[in-house]
Amino acid sequence: MDARLANTWRLTVNEKNFIKTALLSEIRIDGRKPFEFRNFIINFGREDGLTEVQLGQTRVMAIVTAKLVQPYQDRPNEGTLSIYTEFSPMADPSFEIGRPGESAIELGRIIDRGLRESKAVDTESLCIIAGKLVWALRIDLHILDNGGNLVDAANIAALAALMTFRRPECSLGGEDGQEVTIHPPEMREPLPLIVHHLPIAITFGFFIDESIMVIDPTHNEEAVMAGRMIATVNANGDICAIQKAGGEGVSQRVIMRCLKLATTKAVDITKQIKEAVEAYNSERALQKIKCKSTYAGTNEENRNQSVDSKGISELAGKYMERLKLVSRECCVSPNNNEVETKSLRSGTDGINFTSGPLSWDPYSKGVDPEFLKVSLASQGLSTPNKKKESSGEEKPSGTEREGPYDDVNPKSSAINTSRIEIQTKGQKTLKDAVKPKNKRKKKGSSII
Repeated sequence: MDARLANTWRLTVNEKNFIKTALLSEIRIDGRKPFEFRNFIINFGREDGLTEVQLGQTRVMAIVTAKLVQPYQDRPNEGTLSIYTEFSPMADPSFEIGRPGESAIELGRIIDRGLRESKAVDTESLCIIAGKLVWALRIDLHILDNGGNLVDAANIAALAALMTFRRPECSLGGEDGQEVTIHPPEMREPLPLIVHHLPIAITFGFFIDESIMVIDPTHNEEAVMAGRMIATVNANGDICAIQKAGGEGVSQRVIMRCLKLATTKAVDITKQIKEAVEAYNSERALQKIKCKSTYAGTNEENRNQSVDSKGISELAGKYMERLKLVSRECCVSPNNNEVETKSLRSGTDGINFTSGPLSWDPYSKGVDPEFLKVSLASQGLSTPNKKKESSGEEKPSGTEREGPYDDVNPKSSAINTSRIEIQTKGQKTLKDAVKPKNKRKKKGSSII
């Protein structure tokens, strides 16, 4: 059922007479003047291309989407623009679910004619590969609440959605240059649409005769009016489209008057739409800067943490190298009873390593013979014969004197004794790990 016809049956005769009588006195039921437009509010969603417009009690939501399709054969280098409307019973009980009615079809055609015939959107900029791929824009209009004048509210919502929509950036590559790559918003900034001008739809309602005329009729006024005309103009005064759907006839003089009024209203509405879109763009840019600064700060903290951990690992490596040097010095030193205290310092921090007498480790590999030769050679001592170490006995010679051997230099004998003990240290087994006390006392007395 048509919305206007259902609303006409809903009003009583007294209500209709009251509306007509008030208009004769240039008074409207909502307190406005005949040529006064209702205030509207534009709300933007989180995503680009999502807009909701509230014009009095009328609420319309517009969503713009895009996809790559093959262009028409007669226009191979131009994109496409299509409009779909949805009238929900939630907005008005006269709206039916499913197939769109006459009001929905008329609404979509009026807005489509105003945008397409005036070439408000640059469709040539939507071409990716001529004759193969172009962007197809789709505007979905959802009627949330019917408070009258759906055409003007839906037109404002569609224009605001187009101005805030951004399509992904594409690049051509491949061997033949025909491979299309769609870059996500994280890699490249999406591109806005090129909108040359804003065609604004202004609805005029006629009552009794053409002498009584109003702008932006409400829901109840639409049920009483005898005719309607919709003029689509821009701020420059260019006429984009005119729609006169039945009803009372209108003279040429009244049409010219309506166009002048429509141009004046279009300037004010265009200014409000641009201010709202500019505020949305500035807020969007500010949020993007905050996100980038937060991301940069997080990366800097992670980098500092990695640098600190790297410095700690390097410092630990230096400590381990110095510990190895200390252990080697302790193994080569002639006195095994005491180990000197070492202090490892890095910056202002110091670590002291102190230990008692060293004990022999039966699982160690022993002292490197080459390293021992070099260390003894630096002290001016010769290396002992390995055969004498393994047998532990010396063959007597004719030139050697029998009897006890007297040390000429007791210090050199002590050094030789400690040297032999260090060499034999690597050849000991687990059985020799624990020495009797009498042997340890004799060793100490021989060194002294």
